[in-house]
Amino acid sequence: MDKNQWSIETMAVQGEYWPENAKARVMPIEMSTTFRYNTCEELASVFDLEQDTPMYTRLANPTTDVFEKKMALMEGGVGALATSSGMAAVTLAVMNVCKQGDSILASNTIYGGSYTVFTTTFKDMGIEAIMFDPDIPEDEILALAKPNTKLIYGETLGNPLANVLDFDKFKSVADKLGIPFFVDNTFATPYLCRSFEFGANVVIHSTSKYLDGHAVALGGVVVDGGNFNWDNGKFPQMVEPDESYHGLSYSKNFGKAAFITKARVQLMRNFGMTPSPFNTWLTNLGCESLHVRMQRHCENALKIAQFLENSDMCAWVEYPGLKSSKYYELGQKYLPKGQSGVMTFGVKGGRDASRKFINALKMVALVTHVADTRTCVLQPASTTHRQLSDEELIKCGISPDMIRLSVGIENADDIIADFKQAFEKCK
Repeated sequence: MDKNQWSIETMAVQGEYWPENAKARVMPIEMSTTFRYNTCEELASVFDLEQDTPMYTRLANPTTDVFEKKMALMEGGVGALATSSGMAAVTLAVMNVCKQGDSILASNTIYGGSYTVFTTTFKDMGIEAIMFDPDIPEDEILALAKPNTKLIYGETLGNPLANVLDFDKFKSVADKLGIPFFVDNTFATPYLCRSFEFGANVVIHSTSKYLDGHAVALGGVVVDGGNFNWDNGKFPQMVEPDESYHGLSYSKNFGKAAFITKARVQLMRNFGMTPSPFNTWLTNLGCESLHVRMQRHCENALKIAQFLENSDMCAWVEYPGLKSSKYYELGQKYLPKGQSGVMTFGVKGGRDASRKFINALKMVALVTHVADTRTCVLQPASTTHRQLSDEELIKCGISPDMIRLSVGIENADDIIADFKQAFEKCK
C-alpha cells in the first residue's frame, strides 16, 4: 500500500523515517549546523536549488526534514516547513504572499497573538488586516475585500472561543476573489481535520500544542497543499524571476511546491525562524501518539462540557461537541471524530467569581499554555488577549468572565472533582 493511502494513525507512527539496514530504528537527532560536501561543484548545486540535500540547518536539517515530511503526509500536502514557533509559522506564511500595500481578510476570533501581529506588526509593515466576524454571511465578507487583498485566514477551531470554521464559506470567498485560503489547524490537528480536503490551500500549526502534546518543545509548521494556481496575475513574486536565485521562477521551476519552496529558500533564508533539531525530534516523537491522545482529549472534553452545562455554578459553556452549541452542526461536519479538547465557560458571579474559581483549583493548573496532556485553565481577558482594548475584546467575543479550559488526558472524574471543590469556594 502506498504511504499516502495509510490511515492517519499509521502516518503518525510510521512516517517519514526509513532507516537503512542495521541503522537506528528510532529517528536520530542530527545536532549539526553544517554538513560536509566533497566538491565545490556539488555544494554549488545545492545553493542553486538543483540538489535537495542539507548544507546548513537554517534552511534544512535531516531530523527536521523527517518531521516536515510527516506533517505533509498527515495533512495531505506537497511539502512542509518547520519554524521556531507557531507565531513564526503564521508570520512566515503571510509574508510569503504579502508585501507592503497588500491586505488580508482574517477572522477576528483567531488566537490573540495572531490578532496582534496582524493588526500591529503587519500594519507597521504596510500590510492591512481586515478583521471580521467569521459567522457573517459570505456576501458581507466579499464586500470587505479590496483589489489588493491577497489571502483569507481562519482557524479550524478558534482560540479561545472554540468556534468552528465554516470551510465551505471561506473557500467560496477565496475562489471568488482568486486568493488562497489559509487555515490554522492547531486545535484540530490533522487527526481531527485534514483541512486540504475541505478546500484550504495553506495550513499552519503551532506544534507546541497537541502535536508535541507534552509542553516541552516550541515550534510551528507551514504545510503547502499544492492546490492553488499562483500564476493568476495576483502573485508576481511566485512567477517572476527571483534575482537572488539567478532568476528562477518558483511557479515554473517547482510547480505545485512553489509556495513552500519560496518560503524556505527565500524567507527562512533571510529571517532564520529555524527550529532546533532537538525540538523537531521531540515534536515528531509526540506525533507518534497523536491519535491516541486526541481520542482521549475529545472524550474527556465532552464529559467535562456536559458536567459544566448541568452545573448550577456555571453561567455558560461553549463547546462544539455539545448539541446546545451554535457550532454543533459545523463540528459534526468538519470534525466528525471529535471536537478537540478546548472549551470556554464562565462562573456565575462574573469576572471576580471566575478568578476565584481558578485560584481555588488544586489539580488543574493556571498556565500560559493550552492543548497538552495536562488539564489547564486561563482567563483570556487578562492574559492571552490582554493587549486588546475592551472594544477589541468584545469584537473577538471575549467576555470578562471567560475561562479557557484545555482538557487533558487525566481521568475525567478527577478533573470534575477538582472543579466541584473549586465551585464550592465560589459560593
